[in-house]
Amino acid sequence: MRNHTMVTEFILLGIPETEGLEIVLFLLFLSLYSCTLLGNVLILTAIISSSQLHTPMYFFLGNLSMFDLTFSSTTAPKMLLYLSGQNRSISFQGCVSQLFFYHFLGCTECLLYTVMAYDRFVAICYPLRYMVIMNHKVCSILATGTWLGGSVHAIILTSFTFQLSYCGSNEVGYYFCDIPAILPLACGDTALAQRVGFTNVGLLSLICFFLILVSYTCIGISISKIRSAEGRQRAFSTCSAHITAILCAYGPVIIIYLQPNPSALLGAVIQMLNNLVTPMLNPLIYSLRNKDVKSALRNGLATRGLTLENK
Repeated sequence: MRNHTMVTEFILLGIPETEGLEIVLFLLFLSLYSCTLLGNVLILTAIISSSQLHTPMYFFLGNLSMFDLTFSSTTAPKMLLYLSGQNRSISFQGCVSQLFFYHFLGCTECLLYTVMAYDRFVAICYPLRYMVIMNHKVCSILATGTWLGGSVHAIILTSFTFQLSYCGSNEVGYYFCDIPAILPLACGDTALAQRVGFTNVGLLSLICFFLILVSYTCIGISISKIRSAEGRQRAFSTCSAHITAILCAYGPVIIIYLQPNPSALLGAVIQMLNNLVTPMLNPLIYSLRNKDVKSALRNGLATRGLTLENK
């Protein structure tokens, strides 16, 4: 290590195998990121402004929109910056922060999907006691728990990744600082950090997925006992959006982190789906097709229009 200079910044080489496509990718990702910001801001505005949406389900949807905003913003601005021809470098501290917030928000969202599955389980299996079980205190505790769980998860992964010395190459063969891209640049033995990352991410995903599966198994049994076809359709429609979002969110995590040697291009494409496309689709999947949310948005825009006219 005496013959090497300690790394003070990293160079992000970008998306593998996309040389010469920077302008096309910039326009594509700028559009996706803009739609993500707009959609989630609209959902948050509707939930906050409408008293009809101050229920446990929309409370957790509001949390999800907030996470989608910050999660996509962890990687997208820097990626758009270097795709536009600007500086590709990121400071060592910036790289640490990016990795921490990426896993903090990713884990928090994973836990939030699990909490939302429990919310749907209570709503369908215990409809008469729903508001008693999912009271304000319980919702606040569950939401806080997702934040704390994400923090602990991210602290563990970040600590094990950056307790190693980085004193050789500073070129990251990826478009943001993630564990699989950073660890090959370390000077020391990375076996422990790799095992911790594999176990932490993989185990967390599997546990959350198992709990969601249990919730929806119970929900499916309850729906099958509903006599009227209209009742079954209404109960299923409240869960279909969540199931769709879960498939979009868990697929990339499982493919990227549970493969021994994933293709660099395949990993980048799947990561893009997880980082930009899923946060953009969540408002459509969950809320923008919902009558209550659309009504709240129309009322909010109408009120805003009247205010501007009066001015």
